[in-house]
Amino acid sequence: MTVLHAPRVVRRHRWADLDWWLVIAVALLVLIGTVLIWSATSHRDDLTGGRPTAYLSKQGVNVVIAVTLGGLIAATDRRSIRVWAPLIYIGSVVGLLLVFVPGVGATINGSHSWLDVGGLSIQPVEFAKVGVIVGMALVLAERAEAGLRSVMRDSDLLPALAIAAVPAVLILAQPDLGSLMVLAAIVFGVLAMAGTAKRWLGALLAVGVTALVLAVAVGVLQEYQLSRFEAFADPSLDPRGAGYNTIQARIAIGNGGVLGQGLFQGSQTQSGFVPEQHTDFIFTVAGEELGLVGSAAVIMLLGVVLWRCLRIARQADDLFGRLAAVGIACWFGFQSFQNIGMCLGIMPVTGVPLPFVSYGGTSMFASMMAVGLLLNIRRRAGGPTGHGVVVRSRLQRSRF
Repeated sequence: MTVLHAPRVVRRHRWADLDWWLVIAVALLVLIGTVLIWSATSHRDDLTGGRPTAYLSKQGVNVVIAVTLGGLIAATDRRSIRVWAPLIYIGSVVGLLLVFVPGVGATINGSHSWLDVGGLSIQPVEFAKVGVIVGMALVLAERAEAGLRSVMRDSDLLPALAIAAVPAVLILAQPDLGSLMVLAAIVFGVLAMAGTAKRWLGALLAVGVTALVLAVAVGVLQEYQLSRFEAFADPSLDPRGAGYNTIQARIAIGNGGVLGQGLFQGSQTQSGFVPEQHTDFIFTVAGEELGLVGSAAVIMLLGVVLWRCLRIARQADDLFGRLAAVGIACWFGFQSFQNIGMCLGIMPVTGVPLPFVSYGGTSMFASMMAVGLLLNIRRRAGGPTGHGVVVRSRLQRSRF
């Protein structure tokens, strides 16, 4: 006699649903970045107050808090992610508004884009990147699902752009051109993934270029920002001013050769010739002290992160997850290119951090929140129920 049994449900451990390629790549980037920050600051008494490990300790605390935030998002129930998405977006916009409040907002390196809270410096624009990604993904997904569609219509374009326009205007008012460029890359990537018609994507590019030209013409950009563009075209125009960073960065990377001068041994780094080396120009420490091999390893690890972002987007079980993963890929990809490019002299200096590597609490928090969202999307796609459950239909035969 043959008996047909019901499908057997095999519950996998949650660890099996983690994207280990992503986790390991991010962990290695954070580890390398922490060591590079230590090397770039240990000799700087003006920064450390005579404590060589000051920034090492600070970055360690940043990493612990960031991993906690990312872990909470990764473990959040899938239904709660959409509930929290509007709150994340609204919170990021409120943060951008607070920088203009006297006594709360602070100006650092010419950009009025910081909050001074209890002695801590917070840059809301980093959270705005997360807010725009989840905000656009939610709006486009909700409208598509309401109409039982898998891609967006032309009528969906205006609400999606409205989500991005509010933070974009506030970022331009600071002004923070580097973050605005990253935000533009995110918006373009999400819209392209959502199925926006090519004519609209072309129109958006044209509008973006026109807006940049007008910003320069009417004086929205600060004088130092215009000088940076001029120095990008020809660093020799102002070698002791706007072109100084680019020149010193190139010298530092050139000093590294193939294998580098060794950790804590870089001549430019240990002499403090490269400004903002532990933040915006952290890649120059890798180039000088770890050489071509070490800096290439950093780029390869960033490439692994982007690969996993796109892989998770492909495996996502809903439009929201797919769009969010692509938005994060555009964020990490463009910002990494921008940061490394300005160190190499192929992009203008705009003051954006290298994800997971540069020193900074806000940047690390936002980046780890994005990683947590990626892991959440991956976990939901791990099985048909989205909770790590695999249903195996098997015909079991028993004979009496």
